Amino acid sequence: MTTQGEIFGTTPKGETVYRVKISGGGLTAHVMTWGAVIQDLRLEGHEAPLVLGFDNFDDYPLHSSYFGATPGRVANRIGKGQFTLDGKAYQLDLNQQGVTHLHGGRDGLGKTNWTIVAHAENKVILQVTDPDGRGGYPGNCTVTATYELKDDGVLSVIYETVTDAPTLANLCQHTYFNLDGRDTILGHDIMIAADQYLELDEQQVPTGVLVPVEGTAMDLRALGPVARTDATGAQVDFDHNYCLSPERVEKRSVALVRSVNSGVSLEVRTTEPGVQLYCAFKLVPSVPGLSGKPYQPYAGLCLETQIWPDAINHEGFPNAVLRPGEVLRQETDYVFSKS
Repeated sequence: MTTQGEIFGTTPKGETVYRVKISGGGLTAHVMTWGAVIQDLRLEGHEAPLVLGFDNFDDYPLHSSYFGATPGRVANRIGKGQFTLDGKAYQLDLNQQGVTHLHGGRDGLGKTNWTIVAHAENKVILQVTDPDGRGGYPGNCTVTATYELKDDGVLSVIYETVTDAPTLANLCQHTYFNLDGRDTILGHDIMIAADQYLELDEQQVPTGVLVPVEGTAMDLRALGPVARTDATGAQVDFDHNYCLSPERVEKRSVALVRSVNSGVSLEVRTTEPGVQLYCAFKLVPSVPGLSGKPYQPYAGLCLETQIWPDAINHEGFPNAVLRPGEVLRQETDYVFSKS
């Protein structure tokens, strides 16, 4: 063991990956430096892991779909990887089918080895600097991630980002949750307090249109099954941004997920204007996950609290521009309980 924690593996670039354990409020988490990943999370009195992940580090670079990671410098998609800032046009890495920029590109923060700057029994603070030009972004951007386990089952996630030149920034926690240890989360119930979601084009990039959830299968304002069908009878595959507010606000409760099988609930409280609900329907079985469990489509669900995707390219979307002297502070609580 070192002040960095235990050695958990080595990146393809030869960097040492460290892992630390934090405990508090009935929760125990393991966090690793690669991608600032929440590698494992457990709730007292509930045997199965609450998250998807791998027991061995080597499986992450090869097989992880951002399990537990902190993607960035900008999470989610930017259409054609293009934006204009202060009159200058930028082209980002096109890492999704060669046409879209996703989660910071091929070499984004979710695949970068961070540094542990502080570690206490119930808290760990990690930091990374994303250099000017990487992925196509301007400016040197430093991100600090604080994961803290608080009383009453609270996993607190705080991201603070600063820059030395005007740039874009938008971090999120990309953990896949499973509240009962079953093969899929289709037996979970969900509620998201949003009246609208973003319409998407064929590349899953927002068109700029906000669609009312009223009268559609996308309406999650009342607690109901994740498994639902649309007007044609097809399974609704959620990978959409729900619009919580036009801008960042004081932290408030925005979502609830519950497994009737285990009695475990997850409440999400956040400052962020959007939450991307992704139900892992694209997950491809590869190597076994935590505790040797094989994963399949719908094995977990993500609640990625963030600025709306492609915000820079749509008038009226929340601000995603970060300037020198500013601090982008994004705060989310994931609150677990068992009935």
